[in-house]
Amino acid sequence: MQKFNPVKNYQATRKTIAYVSRKEATLNDYKRIGFMSGLEVHQQLKTAKKLFCRCPAGILHDNDDYNAEIIRHMRPTLSELGEYDGTALMEFKTRKEIIYRLNNQTTCTYDIDDTPPFIINKEALEYALEISLLSNLNIVGEVHITRKQYLDGSIPAGFQRTAILGVEGHIQLKNKKVRLIQLSIEEDSCREISDIGHTRVYKTDRLGIPLIETVTYPDCETPDELREAAEYIRFLNRSTGKVRTGMGAGREDVNVSCKGGTRIEIKGVAHNKWIPELSHNEAFRQWALLNVQKLLKVQVKNQEKWKIKSKKIDPAELMLKNKLMAAIDFSDKEVYAVNLEGFQGILSHFTQPKQCFANEIADRLKVVACIEKPNMIHSEEIDGSNIKADLDKIKELLNAGENDAQIVFWGPKEDIPTALETIEERCIMAFDTIPQETRKSFKDGTTIFERVLPGADRMYPDTDSAPIPLANDYIESLNKNLPVEIFKRYEQLRKWGIPSDTDNYILKNNLIPVIEQIEKLKVPAKFVGTFFGHTLKNIEGKRKKHEDFAYNRIVKMFEFIQENKLHYAISKMMLPVLLEHPNMDFFSILTSINFKKRSIEEILAPVNYLNEKFRETNSQTNKEKVVDWIMGQLHKQATGNLELSELKTKIEKAIK
Repeated sequence: MQKFNPVKNYQATRKTIAYVSRKEATLNDYKRIGFMSGLEVHQQLKTAKKLFCRCPAGILHDNDDYNAEIIRHMRPTLSELGEYDGTALMEFKTRKEIIYRLNNQTTCTYDIDDTPPFIINKEALEYALEISLLSNLNIVGEVHITRKQYLDGSIPAGFQRTAILGVEGHIQLKNKKVRLIQLSIEEDSCREISDIGHTRVYKTDRLGIPLIETVTYPDCETPDELREAAEYIRFLNRSTGKVRTGMGAGREDVNVSCKGGTRIEIKGVAHNKWIPELSHNEAFRQWALLNVQKLLKVQVKNQEKWKIKSKKIDPAELMLKNKLMAAIDFSDKEVYAVNLEGFQGILSHFTQPKQCFANEIADRLKVVACIEKPNMIHSEEIDGSNIKADLDKIKELLNAGENDAQIVFWGPKEDIPTALETIEERCIMAFDTIPQETRKSFKDGTTIFERVLPGADRMYPDTDSAPIPLANDYIESLNKNLPVEIFKRYEQLRKWGIPSDTDNYILKNNLIPVIEQIEKLKVPAKFVGTFFGHTLKNIEGKRKKHEDFAYNRIVKMFEFIQENKLHYAISKMMLPVLLEHPNMDFFSILTSINFKKRSIEEILAPVNYLNEKFRETNSQTNKEKVVDWIMGQLHKQATGNLELSELKTKIEKAIK
């Protein structure tokens, strides 16, 4: 019999599912696997206060800046139907101790569920309704606040107060409409500081900040469409000027499935540029797990009675030579070997780039059993780290068959029963189920298991909050002052002739209203658009922007340029100084860049001398080259005093 090779198996299974990289994938590849995806876009609102209390919103603290700690433990309770929520049971298994760090400046007794909610923040409600209208949603007649279970500890009460404001809308992308299911207003959760072993630490400064959630239908059929939809919603929200910006103020949950798969939620994607790679790999991960099911149907004959076989071992007694295990202190741990009957070729089966099915088990050991990584090795390591002598000893101990696979894992004694249960549970799922999960995203486009996806019955009425009627005339008044829709903004940018590579920067920073203000000063919109999308973006990447800098200062700069009859091109020389010193007066900025106001005659005075000098030192007397060289010599003196095209024309006439 041919010797089993895990590395070759990993590569072979990758070929079996016809995995293609994100760069190589075509529309036909996504149609082949039935790619389907939608979004849940979360965006903080720029209000002074939190949503259901009167604590200030938007003040964030350092990890060590807190006045008190509260410790809690989550426990499952029966629902009205006499059932336990799957997520609640999973969290209970973890035996987590949840620690909340409280700062008196941003936290009150409501945040820790010791006080009923205040009436909903009316400012936040109005902002959310405006964005609902801008999203073409049908506004509800009455706002009903409900409780949505949050069982990971990120909200001390165990639930989030939320309310649906609009339903059944749409956004218009470049080539299609994407339908919106709803938009809700809700309170933000805590910020996680750490999650190690059985202890999870949160800080509560972000807790309760007003947040909107825009939910799309799974209408996106490619990763690029998905990113475009995410960008559109982000630009739409920012166009109102009533949402917070910066790290963590906007986050996307990406829902992905493939044909025959299930909805997987990739949680809290911080950067839209990650979305295509993440959604691509998740769809193919599910496609790979479907292939695992096919293989197991052949390899495991009696799936109904399948169980793992385990045995406690002593690595020192067995003299195991695995390098990873040799580096671990087992004095406070127990080590177990586990046999997986009929699983040969499954642990090394491709799932994601540089990951295989064994990672699915290791991730759950970390999350459910709270055993920190590295927490296991297995018989099908794809990095070639296995030692045959070690494997032979393990197989002999477990009385393993030729078609079996083995895992060796370790952890604290009290976590071993949960770990064994977790391994068996994930392997049994592999027979016929792609488990519905929430997964955590990484920059490289891969994901790891985070928790079981909550069930659909996680919402129930909030008995502490009365319904809020929305009068028609109030909604109509909000409808009158909405910003222009984003797809029309794209059209406007093209009409102005502004390059499309500036779109993201301009719309992300809501700069079209600023461009319109500057255009009124008779500065061409094309120049202003590239000034922001190219010049400012480039300078921001090289220089530190002062905290007082605001785009309104750029408007004032162009007003100064016009009042002093300077040419607008001088703005590019003034901008770096303005970015770092926004409170400096504009005359001082001109002095700092050595600008001197000159007449056309002063600028052109050296032309004849420069012409002769060029001809003395250059054998070629091509007029165009002469003009270009003189332009280079006079460029700095001319910038801000006259249009460079006008300067070129006058130089050409002068040397005729």
